[in-house]
Amino acid sequence: MQRTLPDLDLRGRRSIPASVWDRDDLLRLVVADMELTELPPDVGRLTGLTTLDAAHNRLRAVPEELARLEALEILYLGENQLSELPGGVRSLQRLRYLGIDANLLTALPAWIGELGSLVELRLQRNALTVLPDEIGALSALRELHTPGNRFTALPASIGALGDLRVLDLRGNALTGLPPDLGGLERLRTLDLRANPLRSLPDELAGLERLEKLDLRWTPFFPDLPAPARALEARGCTVLH
Repeated sequence: MQRTLPDLDLRGRRSIPASVWDRDDLLRLVVADMELTELPPDVGRLTGLTTLDAAHNRLRAVPEELARLEALEILYLGENQLSELPGGVRSLQRLRYLGIDANLLTALPAWIGELGSLVELRLQRNALTVLPDEIGALSALRELHTPGNRFTALPASIGALGDLRVLDLRGNALTGLPPDLGGLERLRTLDLRANPLRSLPDELAGLERLEKLDLRWTPFFPDLPAPARALEARGCTVLH
C-alpha cells in the first residue's frame, strides 16, 4: 500500500481535488499558481497544517474557516487581489511568517498586534498609507518588508520592535523617520531607498548593530546627514 506524504503541492493545476479536504495528515499544502478565485471553506478541515501557500492566484477573499488552522506557522497570500487582511488570520497565534505582498491592501487592522509569534511580515506592493500603532506589539518580529506602499510617516510604536533585524522601507513617500527608531537595538539592515527624505533622526547613530544603511535615490546625494556620517565612520555600510 502506497504511503501518502504530509506535503501536497498542486501548483499549476486548475482545481483542488475534493479528496484533499479529507487529508487530516497534511502538514503543508501548496495551491499557488492555480488561477484560483476562491479558497473553499473546507480548508478549515486541515487542522494539522503548518504551511499554506495560496500565493499567485486571483483570490479576493479568504474564508473565515482559516481561523481553524491553529497549528499554522507559515501563510503565503502574496500576488492575489485581497483588499483587506483576512479576518481568519487573527486566530493564528502560532503564525511566524505572513506574506500578503502585491495585493490591494489600503489599511491593516489594529488586531495585527495580536499575532505575537510573528517573526516575518511582508507587505510590499500594496496601497498602504499608514501602519497602525499596534504594529509595535509584535515583540517577536525580526523582519518587516514594506516596499512600494504610500507611507508618508511611521508610527512611533515601531521603535518598540526590539528584536527587529531588517526594516525595508523602499519606495514609499517618507520625508522623515521617528526618533523612536533608536529603540531598534538589534537592527542590522535599514533600507530607505527611493524615499523623499528631508532628514534622519540623530538617534540612528546609536544603533550599534546596524550593518547596512541604504540611502540610494534619496535627496541626500552627495551629502550625507550627520547620523549617516557617524554610522559610516564606525563601519556601517552606507550606500548613497
